[in-house]
Amino acid sequence: MTATTRGNLIIGQSGGATAVINASLVGAFEAARVDARIENIYGMLHGIEGFLKEDLVDLRRQPGDLWRRLLHTPSAALGSCRYKLQDDDLECVLALLRTYNIRYLLYIGGNDSADTTHRIALAAQQAGYDLQAISVPKTIDNDLPFTDHCPGYGSAARFIALATMDSSMNTVSIPGHYPVKVIETMGRDAGWLAASSALG
Repeated sequence: MTATTRGNLIIGQSGGATAVINASLVGAFEAARVDARIENIYGMLHGIEGFLKEDLVDLRRQPGDLWRRLLHTPSAALGSCRYKLQDDDLECVLALLRTYNIRYLLYIGGNDSADTTHRIALAAQQAGYDLQAISVPKTIDNDLPFTDHCPGYGSAARFIALATMDSSMNTVSIPGHYPVKVIETMGRDAGWLAASSALG
């Protein structure tokens, strides 16, 4: 694919929603909106699962003030999914990319979303279809390779730190009733969220 390939762009959100996943959506839309190579900008409703059902929205037709409001809105405005792309889905994905002349695909998410993006990129390459497929990192676990501080981690870490601090103060105030507290955090195998509790 050349740097001047013209076509449409599609953006999807996937996995668990975070406090900042919409900020990534806004940033991607704002950059695409002024890029001369990009004609239409579509959003996948409910991630790749929605794309397979042709459940799309034209993002250029959304009200202008929506983007300003979404910048600080938590959760996933386009809707999310946890669908793991199957091998027999790839032919359908390629057909839809061709139908909508999608040459740029942005998929916001964590590990599984990055895998989905990679598999679509490989399928397009093998089919000789010009496609730029880009994984936009988002995970509270902070466990994506080569990513120091992933969008989503900071806000989750802050929440854990504050919850730990609140819980500690509760123990200090009534030590006889709450001598020991156990706080369980999310974070898969990485341990970054558990480590953030030390900040509280």
